[in-house]
Amino acid sequence: MSHETIYQAIYVQSRGSLREELTRQVALRSGRADRRPQSRAAAGGRSRRPWIGDLHISARPAEADDRAVPGHWEGDLVIGKAGRSAIVTLVERATRYVMLGALPQGRDTEAVIAVLTDLAQRLPAHLRRSLTWDQGSEMAAHAAFTVATGCPVYFCDPHSPWQRGSNENTNGLLRQYFPKGSYDFRSIDQAGLDEVAHEMNTRPRQTLGWATPAERLDHLIAT
Repeated sequence: MSHETIYQAIYVQSRGSLREELTRQVALRSGRADRRPQSRAAAGGRSRRPWIGDLHISARPAEADDRAVPGHWEGDLVIGKAGRSAIVTLVERATRYVMLGALPQGRDTEAVIAVLTDLAQRLPAHLRRSLTWDQGSEMAAHAAFTVATGCPVYFCDPHSPWQRGSNENTNGLLRQYFPKGSYDFRSIDQAGLDEVAHEMNTRPRQTLGWATPAERLDHLIAT
């Protein structure tokens, strides 16, 4: 059974109380009540992305997969109201440590790479092992990021958000602070984003045995 079969069962074949919940948009965190089919034309356009080269996620070091070795990150952009603003989000796979970056100058590739570089340089070199991103054009200049930080970038397969599962979950949690569709990220600066990241990093996590991401990262840096 594929994930698409499950989606269809929820969105298309639902009946009774489940259909009512979907109609009221309370069943899923995304808030959508209908399945959005992907356009073949759009998919074809997304496949022509020369900056990806051979840096598919399948080429990422195997040590990143089981989260046993720290320093492997997942990243994305969270888009603000009417698509006019955005921030960078990063999460470390082993510790779930979060970093956020303001994009006051827009989200073209030069601006995104500059912010990513600043965030990565907050970390010691041994915690900059890899960064996994989707195939968005904001990473077209990723080679400059790798040269500046020593951190290689790998790209997920199309339509595969689960390959950045920690980041997807983090972005969902961020919507508690920045409501989807109504928040303008131009209203918050880097200091404000650092405060939000601090709150998230000092929140105990069940997946960490109720330790906090900050505690786990501090331990790694100390050792």
